[in-house]
Amino acid sequence: MGKWIMGLAATVLAGGIAGCSGNSDNGGNAGSAGNEAASGKDKSVTLRIAMGSPGEGLIKVWEDIGKQFESQHGNVKVEFNFQDDDTYQTIGLPNLLSGKNAPDLYFEWAGERLKTKVKDGFAADLTEKLKSSGLGDMFEEGTYNGMVIDGKTYMIPTAGDVTNVMFYNKKIFADQGLQPPTTWDEFLALCEKLKTANITPIAAGNKDLWPAGNWIAHLLSRVVGEQAYSEVLQLKQPFNSPDFVTAYGYVKQLWDKGYLNDSVNAIADNEGDMLFFNGKAAMHPIGSWLVPTAVEEAPELELGYFNLPSIASGKGDQNSVIGVLNGMVVNKNSKLLDEAIAFMKLYSSDESSKKLTAAGAVPITKTGIDKTAMHPLSLSLNELMQNAPTLISPPDTGYAIEIANALNMATSQVLGGVKTPEAALEELDKTLAPLKK
Repeated sequence: MGKWIMGLAATVLAGGIAGCSGNSDNGGNAGSAGNEAASGKDKSVTLRIAMGSPGEGLIKVWEDIGKQFESQHGNVKVEFNFQDDDTYQTIGLPNLLSGKNAPDLYFEWAGERLKTKVKDGFAADLTEKLKSSGLGDMFEEGTYNGMVIDGKTYMIPTAGDVTNVMFYNKKIFADQGLQPPTTWDEFLALCEKLKTANITPIAAGNKDLWPAGNWIAHLLSRVVGEQAYSEVLQLKQPFNSPDFVTAYGYVKQLWDKGYLNDSVNAIADNEGDMLFFNGKAAMHPIGSWLVPTAVEEAPELELGYFNLPSIASGKGDQNSVIGVLNGMVVNKNSKLLDEAIAFMKLYSSDESSKKLTAAGAVPITKTGIDKTAMHPLSLSLNELMQNAPTLISPPDTGYAIEIANALNMATSQVLGGVKTPEAALEELDKTLAPLKK
C-alpha cells in the first residue's frame, strides 16, 4: 500500500552533500567501531535514518529537524535515505539493513512486519530507554498497539492512518434522501436506490490491488472474526473455508448487482479518486489520505464518510477499524541508541509537531495534534482510529507481502466477477502452498 507515503527517491545528508556516505567517520556498517562514540564525545558520528519517501513537504521537515539536532549535538551528522515506497517496503529496507552503512533508525509498520524485524535481529528493545528518556510518556498507551512484543517495546510511534472507510458525496446523498448506513442491508438498499437513479454507487480504482485489498480485508475480518483473519494471513489455517466463502459472497453481491464501476480493476487508485471527485459515483472506499487530496483536487466537494457497516451474522467486532500504526525502529546493531532516542524525542516535540502538521502529517503524540489547524474530517478520522475497540491490520502492512499480494489478487477476482468465491479461495490456497513448506 503505497498511497500514504508517496514515492520520491532521494538521499539527503542534512547539512551536507546529498548521498555522501563515504566520509571518514563511517568505518563500515552502523554497528561498526566507527560509530561507537556516544553523544558528548569529540569523535564525529553519523546517525543514519531510512524510510520510504513521505513527499517533498515532509522531507523538508525531516531535514529541518535533522539540522536542528546537529546544532544541538555538535559531534553528530544526520543522514537521511528516502526511497520510493514500494522499493523500500520490498527490497530497499532489507538491503539497507544487511548492507554496509546500515541505518541506525528506520521506518517500519507495527504488527507482523515489526515482529519479523525483531526475529531477524534488526530491532532494539527500547523499553527502558523510552522510560528513562521520557520519550515513552509523550504517547498514549493505545498508540503502541502492535509495537509491543512479548512485553518489550520495539518502536517509537510516528503516525497512523485509517486505511479504509467509505467516503461519500454529501450532496448526492441529500439529493437522493439518503443517510449513511449502519448495517450491510441498509448499505445494499442505499446502493440499489442510487443505481435506480442512474448513479454509480461505488467508484474504486483497484489496478494495484491494495485499495480494494484493504476495503475487503476489513469486511473479511468482520465476517470471519479477527482471530481467523489473522491466522489465515499467517498461514496457520487455509483460506478456503465456509466462513471465507460467506465473506466473499458479500463481495460478489456488489459486482453482480452492478454497484461498482465496470473499470474497478482496470484503473489506479488516483483514477478512482477522480471519478468520485467529479461526481461520477456517490461513494469511494479508500483511506484517510483522501481528505487532503480532496481539499486540493475538489475543494467544492461536500465530503463525508462512514465506517464499514455492521454485518448481522459476522463473527468479528462490528465496530472495528482497519488501519496502520507506524513508527521508527532502532537497529539492534547500531551503536547510536542514545542518539536515536534523542533524535526521536526532538521529532516528537510540540515544536516539531507543528511543522509536521503544517506539512500535512497528523502527529500522534499526546500534545502534538493542533486541532485548530487540522481539517475536521482528518481530526474525526484520527479520533476514529484512537477510539477503535479493535484495530485490524491491512494485509500488506500487517503481514507478509507475498501472502498479502495473493489475497489481494483473489479479492480482485471476486470483486471484478472473474471468479466465484470458492474458485478464488481454492486458487489462493494453491498459490500459497509453497510458502507453508
